[in-house]
Amino acid sequence: MQTEKGQSIEDASMQMIEDEIGTHQYNEKQWPIVRRVIHSTADFDFAGKNKIIFHKDAIDSSMNALRNGCSIVVDVNGVIGGLNKQNPKDFGNNIICNISNPEIMELAKKEGKTRSQVSMRAAISDINGGVVAIGNAPTALIEVIRMVKEGIVKPALIIGIPVGFICAAESKEELSKLEEVPFITNIGRKGGSSSASAIINAIFKLIRVESSS
Repeated sequence: MQTEKGQSIEDASMQMIEDEIGTHQYNEKQWPIVRRVIHSTADFDFAGKNKIIFHKDAIDSSMNALRNGCSIVVDVNGVIGGLNKQNPKDFGNNIICNISNPEIMELAKKEGKTRSQVSMRAAISDINGGVVAIGNAPTALIEVIRMVKEGIVKPALIIGIPVGFICAAESKEELSKLEEVPFITNIGRKGGSSSASAIINAIFKLIRVESSS
């Protein structure tokens, strides 16, 4: 729970974002998500040249899945660190991160793949019908896209917002072309674990707002 002082700081920050951005292209459900990413990164490019892209079913699909206790599969522990822990506790969502599993590390060495790739393959049952959040590893995003195209998983949402120089922008461009499943991604190299967790936190807040209205 936020303290009163903490909430007042957050509210003031959000108002500053509103004031600096002004008019924008996002609808009433998309904007709180974009605003939360800007808040977590202090980077206004997410509303501009590195804009966030939404599949038409992204928000409704993920809200339904998270509300009903779906798993949340992440690429790195940093995404978990940025999550509001009360949300998965209240809605019964398991958070899955296999990146540090010794068996994953061993299999990655054996197959000549990254740990991120192998960790996504190992989470097939949780990815199917779940929310996948990738903020760090483009190879994890590419692997999830590959599994979707193979027809072995159908997530409720892919959050693909990895940061970096090698294949980060390219993996997000590939995700933006995917028609089979809902996604949220952005243009370019920017992104990161804090952005991925911010998106999840914002979706949970939309669920709570909808439930209280």
